[in-house]
This record gives sequence, structure tokens and C-alpha cells, in this order.
Amino acid sequence: MLLETRSTTQPSAPEIMPISGAPIPPIKRRSRAKTIAMKRLTKEELRIGALLYPEKSYWRPVTRGECANVSRPCPYVSCKYHLYIDVNPRTGSIKINFPDLEVWELQNSCALDVAQQGGITLEEVGEILNLTRERIRQVEVRGLMKLKEAGGDELMSYLITS
Repeated sequence: MLLETRSTTQPSAPEIMPISGAPIPPIKRRSRAKTIAMKRLTKEELRIGALLYPEKSYWRPVTRGECANVSRPCPYVSCKYHLYIDVNPRTGSIKINFPDLEVWELQNSCALDVAQQGGITLEEVGEILNLTRERIRQVEVRGLMKLKEAGGDELMSYLITS
């Protein structure tokens, strides 16, 4: 009986090139969001942070009307609609959604701007929020269930039909 031996080595680049001969572009991988737990920050780190970035009283938009005319990407990272960071209200932990980008490098920095554009696909929402399409779908289902439980049947039927 003859036994075939299979090679366990990786194919070389010429072996995996498409028939057209054009090189295959590398797959762009998103970097995963980074979470900073508040309980992990020492008192010294909190003190240094307060010294480096003291609270200042400066103008910042309060309403959507004031916010719409601000330059983009939005410089107000502490705004709850900003897409760069999320703060968990229960634990106080900070999630940096795009750890590989600076604030001014974001394509979309405001959730209100994205909502104003109108309907977009789960894939596009995932790219904007640095989440997978499946995670966006899970959040959508959970939100629709909460809306239904709150008695929003008319609104939910409107959202589903439109």
C-alpha cells in the first residue's frame, strides 16, 4: 500500500498569485478597541492626568444646531456622540474605539452626523464603530427588543416598514 505524503510548508507567493498575474492586496485588519478600566488607574495616575489636562471653561456646543457648524473631525471627544471613545456609565471604564488612529484621523467622528446621512448597511456601521457586522446586528436586535418592551409597537412597525 502506498502512502502519500503531504507537504506542510506554506505555498510560495507565485503559487498563490491569481491567474491574472496581479498581486493580491493584503487584507486590512482593524485593530481591536482598547479598554481602560478606571479601577486600574492609581491615584497618582489620576493626579497626573488632572495636572496634564485640567478642566477648562471654554465654549463647546450644547445643541445639534451649534454642533453642525463645528469643523470635522469633531474636536470635542468628551461629547457623548463622539465616536473616538465610549465611557461605560456603570463602571466608568473608557473604551478607545480606534487605538491605532488619532482623533483628527477619523473619517466619521460624530454619531449625529452618521445618523443624519440616513440608512446605511450593517457593514458600514461596523466600519464606523470599529465593530464586526455580526456585533452590530446583535446590538440592533437588542435595541429593537428594548423598544418593543417599552411599548414602542407603532414606532417599531414604522422602522421595519421604512
